[in-house]
Order: sequence, then C-alpha cells, then structure tokens
Amino acid sequence: MMRGMGNMQGMMKQVQKMQKEMVKAQETLNEKEFVGEATNQLVKAVFTGDRKMKDIQINTEIIDPEDSDMLQDLVIMAVNDALSKVESETEQTMGKYTKGMPGF
Repeated sequence: MMRGMGNMQGMMKQVQKMQKEMVKAQETLNEKEFVGEATNQLVKAVFTGDRKMKDIQINTEIIDPEDSDMLQDLVIMAVNDALSKVESETEQTMGKYTKGMPGF
C-alpha cells in the first residue's frame, strides 16, 4: 500500500511541474507578436499570442474611396493571416502538453 502512495506523490509532482511549464509557455506565447499580411504587404495586422490586435497598418496607396470593398478584403486577409499564425504557434507550443489528454 505504501508503494502506491509514493508513486502517486511522484505523479502529482510531475503534474504540478508540467502545469507550471504550461503556464510559463502560455505567458511567453501571449507576449509574442504575430504579423499578418495581405497581398504585397499592403495591409498588416499585428496580434499578440492571446489574440488581441495591437496594430493595423494600411498602405495609403490602396485607399480608394470608390473601392472600399477591396480595402475591407485586404484587412480581413491580414487579420486572418495573423490569427492563423497565432493558432499555429499555440498548437505547436501548447500541443506538447495536451497531446493524448482527453478533452484537449
């Protein structure tokens, strides 16, 4: 019986260590910036790892009052590109902790 308790304590220490590593990895990821770009870098969107937009840059050459649809499309493209990069990095960084765990 004592033998099983030792294993349980060891396992709990490993879980606590992994939990601390996960928190640190998430904090590092949240501080990182991701830049999404539209065609020819005409629009750039900057997000943090926690999916908060920090900046959007629009090249003035593409601002055409007669064609706002194009500008809207470029903004959407840049935002989606940045969010895709955030998602990819999150999966790569956090996936090692959740791989094989049910519900993740």
